[in-house]
Amino acid sequence: MRGSGDTLIALGLVFAPLSLLSFGGGNAVIADIAQQAIQVQGWTSEREFADLFALSRAAPGPGSMLAALIGWKAAGIGGAAVATIAFYVPSAALVLAVARLWGRWRGSVWHTAVERGMAPVAAGLFLSGGIAVLRASPGGPAVWVAAIATTLASRAAIARRRGAVWSAWRVVAVSMQARRARRDP
Repeated sequence: MRGSGDTLIALGLVFAPLSLLSFGGGNAVIADIAQQAIQVQGWTSEREFADLFALSRAAPGPGSMLAALIGWKAAGIGGAAVATIAFYVPSAALVLAVARLWGRWRGSVWHTAVERGMAPVAAGLFLSGGIAVLRASPGGPAVWVAAIATTLASRAAIARRRGAVWSAWRVVAVSMQARRARRDP
């Protein structure tokens, strides 16, 4: 039943803790959102999750709109509201509290260590999110090859600090050719 109390409570209980784990933004917890929405709660299928993810990226607004879309899918407008509030309010409150204290210790050894330590954590969370989306994608191996090639080309372009746009377009062109070749044996 759309909008039932149990579903609304479940949405809050899923998205509030994820809010507190989203170092670097909503992309950091996409893998966890996928696991909860697909496998644990059964709010979406893999295909629906991939579609909602694509819609959240294509629409204007924050990339973490995925929470609202899953809430809407699970429980209508009420679900979208609960998921959105649960996903934004806890992390916003935490950031506000930490920001008031953080500046006091700027320049200290532990302040620098914490900042440097969070970078690999955020990178790992982003990577797991990308893998979760690729698993849910209906494109099969061609999508994985395109994602890996794009990542490598982007990394190489960043390392050289020139030609990033050209490298990305070459990867897209090669990916499209590979997909076409796969369809036309």
